[in-house]
Amino acid sequence: MAGGVNKVILIGNLGSDPEVRYLDGGSVVARFNIATSETYTNKGGEKIEQTEWHRIELWNALAKVAEKYLRKGNQVYVEGKIRTENWTDKEGQARTSISILANSMTMLGGSGSGGGYDGPGETSSPTTSQPAGMSGSGTPSPTNSTKAVDPIPPALASDGDDDDLPF
Repeated sequence: MAGGVNKVILIGNLGSDPEVRYLDGGSVVARFNIATSETYTNKGGEKIEQTEWHRIELWNALAKVAEKYLRKGNQVYVEGKIRTENWTDKEGQARTSISILANSMTMLGGSGSGGGYDGPGETSSPTTSQPAGMSGSGTPSPTNSTKAVDPIPPALASDGDDDDLPF
């Protein structure tokens, strides 16, 4: 196998609304955090819940979908790859950040805070986009361009049963 595999699959809940930037050149980027939790029993018989936070980055069409439909508390299914960035801060300290560069995102039902969907229990079909605008290491500055409005993605009827998930 040449090169290896870098693939991440996550299902989690948004910790805040997506931060969306429209960049010079027409690219759009959305960033948000999702929480994943797992519960286990320790040696003392106590149930322990462990939560991990993941920084998600979406580009272009996916970013526009996130801007329009995702809100704090929404549950999402994300596929992508791990991306590590290294830089030196203003004080000269070496810094590292790890994020998930998503190439697929599906909105799932059962949001904790409502909003963003056509109705409770409805989900959208997966939307896939290749990331763009990835050259350069600095944070691009947003433009003052008018935001385009995406058509509403097709909704799938769902009874809220997780047994229909594709995995």
